[in-house]
Amino acid sequence: MLNPSKANYRLKNIYKEYLGGDIFDYEDKEAGHSSFCSSVKAVWDLMKPLESEIEEKGMYNLFHNIEMPLIVVLADMEHNGFKVDIDRLNELSIEFSDRINRITEEIYFEAKEEFNINSTKQLSVILFEKFKLPPIKKTKTGYSTDAEVLDALFDKHPIIEKIQLYRKLLKLKSTYIDGLISLINPKSGRIHSKLNQTIAATGRLSSTDPNLQNIPIKTEDGREIRKAFVAKDEDYILVDADYSQIELRVLAHISGDEGLIDAFKNNEDIHQRTAAEVFGVDKDMVTPLMRNRAKAVNFGIVYGISDFGLSRDLKISRKEARIYIDSYFERYPKVKEYMNAIARSGKDNGYVKTLLNRIRYIPELSSKNAIQRNFGERMAMNTPIQGSAADIIKIAMVNIYKELKNKGFKSKLILQVHDELIIEAYKNEVTEVVKLVRSKMESALALKVPLAVDLNIGNSWYETM
Repeated sequence: MLNPSKANYRLKNIYKEYLGGDIFDYEDKEAGHSSFCSSVKAVWDLMKPLESEIEEKGMYNLFHNIEMPLIVVLADMEHNGFKVDIDRLNELSIEFSDRINRITEEIYFEAKEEFNINSTKQLSVILFEKFKLPPIKKTKTGYSTDAEVLDALFDKHPIIEKIQLYRKLLKLKSTYIDGLISLINPKSGRIHSKLNQTIAATGRLSSTDPNLQNIPIKTEDGREIRKAFVAKDEDYILVDADYSQIELRVLAHISGDEGLIDAFKNNEDIHQRTAAEVFGVDKDMVTPLMRNRAKAVNFGIVYGISDFGLSRDLKISRKEARIYIDSYFERYPKVKEYMNAIARSGKDNGYVKTLLNRIRYIPELSSKNAIQRNFGERMAMNTPIQGSAADIIKIAMVNIYKELKNKGFKSKLILQVHDELIIEAYKNEVTEVVKLVRSKMESALALKVPLAVDLNIGNSWYETM
């Protein structure tokens, strides 16, 4: 918490940094038992200086009442795991293999020859020599064929779309179908993903072995994989609780922008309202395309998006993207003020903070390199928003876990994916669980706008979407 950007938190390094001495720690296997003794003493010696710095930086509450109790919650969630229907995954593996074979044949047909689609060198020969497509990016070994290049070439030849589909299917099959099958615990029949507290610098939890946060949900193919994640048996059902637009609500609170606050207080469709204001039309005249573009602007603003980034995301000109961003800031002027103020504060202090005083150092803000500086500004704008959203869901997790335990419920918290919590609920308890989860999530932290939660129930993770 004192420095979330460190690559590792090895005890001997922390000891050297705070107390100036050299010790053997528990990772020095060659030191034998003495390394364990010195590790125990080092922890004791470090307690006072670390506690003192935590208090000095205003993180006492965050450390003692959120992060430390969360350790028990995460341990329990990892132990519980998530039941997986292995038969469904095996079926999907066969289906995806067939589709990959078909798309491979289609790519060969377009290329008029067979080649190794996974080879950058062979693919670049087809694209840039055979088809004479414009090479976008050069690397040390030749022309790049990465995702960014294929996006830029999307409308230049029908083979591009097929290669993109091939890569997507291959990734889903290898990582999220075959990869998941290999990680199912043979005794429990469940996947026990690790939930990490000390990896993401913003304070977000990360998931590894496997990363369940990365299963794509924007495509039907990605969503299919969620069908394999199921409740343990017929006595249980999954409850999925998702914070609605939490980062935009945090932005409304932090910036104090009356327009945004008003929209959330009146429970308006924020993307529809933004579209109406940016495009200068009545709300009932907003088209799905307008709303979609406003949505990209709303979420892009949270991440400090540039006109270049927005133009790429929406496939529009930079000029048009700039008009959208400028119109947004005209309508929500305090958001612009907040963005400028947080970038200045980050540069002056060297760090930014979340609502609960979580710190993130951003040395890039003082870089002489303009690209690095811009990157630092985007981090400074986003970290207090994303980090505060992460803190809020952690509070909710601790409170939900305690309440389920105190009431002696059989229902268990089993997964967190960014703004979403999944509970494996005993069917006889489901009404109370839904009420409890909504109450604890919506009251996690008092903001100038209400926290809203979307709750869904289903026999599989797919059904709860």
